[in-house]
Amino acid sequence: MPSLTARRVSPAARFFSHSPTTGIAAGGTLMLAFLALTAPWISPYDPLASDVPHALQAPGPHHWFGTDELGRDVLSRVLAAGRLDLTIAVSAVSLSLAAGVTVGCFCGYLGGRLDRLVGRVVDVLTAFPLFVLAMALVAALGNSVENLIYATAIINFPFYIRVARAEVAARRHLGWVEAAHLSGNGTSRIVIAFLLPNILPTVAIQASLNLGWAILNAAGLSFLGLGITVPTPEWGVMVANGAHFMSSGRWWLVLFPGSVLMLTILCFNLLGDGLRDLLDPRTRT
Repeated sequence: MPSLTARRVSPAARFFSHSPTTGIAAGGTLMLAFLALTAPWISPYDPLASDVPHALQAPGPHHWFGTDELGRDVLSRVLAAGRLDLTIAVSAVSLSLAAGVTVGCFCGYLGGRLDRLVGRVVDVLTAFPLFVLAMALVAALGNSVENLIYATAIINFPFYIRVARAEVAARRHLGWVEAAHLSGNGTSRIVIAFLLPNILPTVAIQASLNLGWAILNAAGLSFLGLGITVPTPEWGVMVANGAHFMSSGRWWLVLFPGSVLMLTILCFNLLGDGLRDLLDPRTRT
């Protein structure tokens, strides 16, 4: 007979005990979020302050990640860039999730002409390479944090429409949905109060995967000069600037921001895979 302690262990705790990779990814994600939130207070130096006499110093006791071509502390800039990149990613994914899930739920439940029209719009959006579409949007709207968020949200928008539409369409004829309709509930209440809570696990999985892609998208656009511009610290900008000094042996200008960017995307992707196993009953064994 299982002990009282064993019975009190939650399914999530049991899952993480059997999936250490997901646990490590979750811990890494929490650490990144903590560093992003506390960056203004834990940064050893002002990320924008120049100190030209100490420019291009290798990592040492005073500057753990070294300094850049203007003598700015690379560690402080990496922390500030993480705060900015995570803000862009969370804001963009939140916008696309809210709009895409709402549209997808009503299309999946109502069907008909609205569903076909939205489906064609989604097909047109996804027919273009998404990164190229993001480049075009930012180039048209201008280089700013707000426009980068909007462009990232727009290219993520079709994913949530498709996920929500498919999940709702698979449930709209089930008995409990018919019972809700016969009980006098309107379309909006059925979609929001009954169908939406049932598809949230699938939406959460999609959101966790999109967060990593949104960070990569923002960094990629900034690397090409279409996103965040200097002197604002951003991982893509730091890698682009540091690439000019690689031939002279200043490896730390690319290694540290690039490594943090890679680890952040890896954490979000592994966490998304783990959430799929935890929240989606169809993937459980």
